[in-house]
Amino acid sequence: MADLDHYAYGSARALVALHDRHLRSFMSRWHHAHASGVTLPTTEDPDCETLESLLFHVLGCAGGYMVWICKQLQLPDPEIDPAPTLDTIVEQADQYLEHVLERWRLPLAAVPGEAFDRPTYPSSWGVDYCIDAMLEHAVMHAIRHELQIERASG
Repeated sequence: MADLDHYAYGSARALVALHDRHLRSFMSRWHHAHASGVTLPTTEDPDCETLESLLFHVLGCAGGYMVWICKQLQLPDPEIDPAPTLDTIVEQADQYLEHVLERWRLPLAAVPGEAFDRPTYPSSWGVDYCIDAMLEHAVMHAIRHELQIERASG
């Protein structure tokens, strides 16, 4: 991604690019599964009950990770809109995906490498993360849920 060449820290540039790649890959797999009528296995996890709830979860988290990172680094709000509602997520997903990915490209460009590995900060689910680890988590989140859809697709 040429628009990331100006990053001060190469690992941040790589993780932002990987997030873009894998979130797009998730979206492609999701669209294929949705068009094919795939259903997810029964679960008590409301984020994984249906393809629609999974889409809402993955896209909502994608925005939330960068908001959390900016807050911890005391950077300006990245102005990522909340995810569309569960009732409108299917119709608005592609547009929202582009919005999230665009807003992900900007905030970390000038942040020096030292800011990414120390200190750690508590996540909203109570686990401490350094910024590098949260970026890696964001990448893996899309990958994990793409694999979930792949397994459900047979």
